[in-house]
Amino acid sequence: MKRSTVTEAGSDTDGYPTALYRADRVADYVESIDDITESDIDRFDERGYLAVRRLLGPAEVSEVLDGLAAVLTDPRDAAVEYESWAVDRVGQATGVERMDLVHKLMWFASSHDQLARLAGDERIVQVVRRLTREQDLTMFQDMALLKPPGGGREKPWHQDNAYFNYEPGTPIVGVWIALDPATADNGCMHVLPGTHREGPRIHYRRRDWQLCDTDVDTGRDIVVPLPAGGALFFHGLIHHGTPANHTHTRRRAVQFHYLPMGTPGVADERRLELFGSEGKNVSC
Repeated sequence: MKRSTVTEAGSDTDGYPTALYRADRVADYVESIDDITESDIDRFDERGYLAVRRLLGPAEVSEVLDGLAAVLTDPRDAAVEYESWAVDRVGQATGVERMDLVHKLMWFASSHDQLARLAGDERIVQVVRRLTREQDLTMFQDMALLKPPGGGREKPWHQDNAYFNYEPGTPIVGVWIALDPATADNGCMHVLPGTHREGPRIHYRRRDWQLCDTDVDTGRDIVVPLPAGGALFFHGLIHHGTPANHTHTRRRAVQFHYLPMGTPGVADERRLELFGSEGKNVSC
């Protein structure tokens, strides 16, 4: 059985070029999860993302936040990663207060009912079925990304499939759900539309496991601000990232990844052959 782990995240929130993230081009949205049409599905195929203003109502958002507070009070099998500047405060903090200290937590859905219900929510799963054109799906990764006020780190530009041991052609969809208003100032999502069609790109161990800053086509950057309860569905190969949170507001989100049930995995060597590793005669 996987055991709870607590780790410390890096502390660098400013060590990246601010020009990597533009806020002058805003995503197109579907107003509600119930309003998604076949034309929206076709646009996802072209763009690699689908932004929805309303997925969860206020009561549902509160339930998810209560679930995350429960995880941080009793992690069970979850992996919790605190910001380095916050580690000394964790022992005296309640579960709710710890949400302002966390960089990331993972592997909680199977142990906490509120979050398991969200991961299996038929509204979400039905959209992913339409996007992947697959009926039988597995939720294979659950994660909460909690950029604390004034100290939430950047997540550099990357492709999620660079982290997953599956062939890159596998139809993987991530669902990123805002639990607070996610803005350009506090670290909402940025995407490069169409990059999911360009295949795997080399990643490097720099501020994170990431695309090289000089390889990011910032001219294509689309910023995706969302209200609390809004969601972004995105392809596993789309280039995306989130800047640091320099505001005094919270930017909490949960994220789930889905793929066709029974998809075989590949070895690390195959993943790194596709997405790169140090020593591939490349530099960044």
